[in-house]
Amino acid sequence: MTPKERIEKIFRKEAIDTMPVFSGQGMVTIQAIRKMGIRFPQVHTSARYLAESARTSAEMFGFESVIIPYDMCTVPEALGRGVSLYDQSEDILYPTVPNKWEKLEDVVIPEDFLKRGRMPVVDDAFRMLKSQQDGKYAIGAWVLGPFTMAGQVIELDLLLKGVKKDKARVVEFLDRMTEVVIKTAQHYQELGADYITIRDMGTGTDLLSPRMWKDLIQPNLVKIFAALKPPRVNHICGATNLIIEMMAECGVEAVSVDHKNDMAESRRKLGDDVLIFGDFNAYDTLCQMEASKVEDVIKRCIDKGADAVWPGCDLWPDTRQENVEAYVAAVHKYGKQASPAVGRI
Repeated sequence: MTPKERIEKIFRKEAIDTMPVFSGQGMVTIQAIRKMGIRFPQVHTSARYLAESARTSAEMFGFESVIIPYDMCTVPEALGRGVSLYDQSEDILYPTVPNKWEKLEDVVIPEDFLKRGRMPVVDDAFRMLKSQQDGKYAIGAWVLGPFTMAGQVIELDLLLKGVKKDKARVVEFLDRMTEVVIKTAQHYQELGADYITIRDMGTGTDLLSPRMWKDLIQPNLVKIFAALKPPRVNHICGATNLIIEMMAECGVEAVSVDHKNDMAESRRKLGDDVLIFGDFNAYDTLCQMEASKVEDVIKRCIDKGADAVWPGCDLWPDTRQENVEAYVAAVHKYGKQASPAVGRI
């Protein structure tokens, strides 16, 4: 099977030859950036750099998907919040949002935000990946969920205080963010994304109560996923065991969790027919750990019931090459056995 075929089949829960090495978050590596002869902050400013760095990372390490964009600021920038690119820096720095709206009533969503800022750069990068890769790799895309997107354009403490003091206005604001997420995700699918991940990262139960998640977060996620074509992945960072069933009920093909989730418990709750992706700490495993210990981390993810071993967040670009190689090798080694929801041929 080609990487793309393998990923297409896993989302359909059809038998595959071995577990694919892919993710719903960024997988760009500093090794690819150096091979291109550029500085890391430059990748966010050029469609060619964005597409080439994703593909080069996949080619160098055996990843089976290419995922763009990398930073969380493309949409907030397009909404008028500006962006700090740090494009003269030699360090690994992601763009940040320099200015947030101070009050909910200040928020104005431009009708043409998909054409503003660096959104056209991302568009061109999708087109390049679609035209250059001959269908080998699956193309993944991601968009922040509405609550996390809100935190990029307005201070979250204002939002959380507003839930208690003026819930109706907060709900209305999140409805507007939900429409932004839908338009962006649909746009990426139109550009050729083979699967899409919605990342409402800041809504785990270490931050929000399960009741608040059900009342404030789930309805918007249900609306988003209903507006998108499969395959769709619901990813949330942090503690998610208390909401894992609600995550799966949002109308998705798969749920994705990070290392703060107890994968074995989630598997018991959801049964063997639901796709669960996760759940290793990418920074510790690929940047800090001795390479000889990486295999055990990956094996534990598979033993606990992962249908695909996903990092809990983006790969930190400054990975150790030997660690990434060990990660890929371990998925291939232990991924030949059937996972709970996906058989093997």
